[in-house]
Parts: sequence; C-alpha cells; structure tokens
Amino acid sequence: MNGIVWIKHISSFILGLFFINVGIGHFLEPEWFEPIVPTILGDPTFWVLITGAIEIAVGVGLIIPKTRKYSGLLMTLFLIVVYWANLNMWVNDVPLEGKTFATIWHILRLIGQLLMIAVALWVGGWIPKRNRNEN
Repeated sequence: MNGIVWIKHISSFILGLFFINVGIGHFLEPEWFEPIVPTILGDPTFWVLITGAIEIAVGVGLIIPKTRKYSGLLMTLFLIVVYWANLNMWVNDVPLEGKTFATIWHILRLIGQLLMIAVALWVGGWIPKRNRNEN
C-alpha cells in the first residue's frame, strides 16, 4: 500500500468516526441541535434524528473500504444539504445554549464545511480521479 492510499484509509477512518460521533450526539442531545433547524421544515426533533441517523450510516460507510466511494458522495450531498441549518443559524443569528456567534465563526464554519466536502470527495475517489493502480 503506497503512502497516499494509507493516508486516504486513515482519513476515511477519522472522518467516519467523527460523523458517527456527531450522529450519536444527535440522539443523546437532540435539543442542542434543534434551534438551528429552519422553522419551515417543521418538527426539529424529527430532522435532528434523521440527520443523526444519516451521519452514523455514512460515517460507517466511509470506514468500510467497499462502501467508501458511494459514502463519500453521499456525505458530500449530505453536507451540502445540511449546511442550510448552519446558514439559518448565521442569517437569523440563532443562539446555541444562549450564545450567538460572530460572523468570523460562521465563515470558519463554512470553510470547515467545504473542507469536509473536499475530504469526503477525496476519500471516495471522486477527486482527483482514481489511478487504476490505486485501491
């Protein structure tokens, strides 16, 4: 296994564990996530639990090499869709635990989201295109 493939496997494992952990958090403390759910969507608990389940499933999928390609793509689509909640928090100055965040925090969150999208596409082999010799 060459160095890049090894780094990709480790990155997949770390990103997968991160999303499994965050997904579990959706079930353990749904009330923490509920304030940022856009009100137009209705019951925030429903959306928090659904997104938590998706995060766990896709996190597991990133860890398993045979499912990594499509999990990377699904994670990318998921990260794009759920950014709506973060944008809602930014635009409407929604507090978390009674605290609102400065614009710089929201910009850093957006950059983090874009980096996670790039890593999900990379570990899934969507960018750059895979070399035929790469696993």
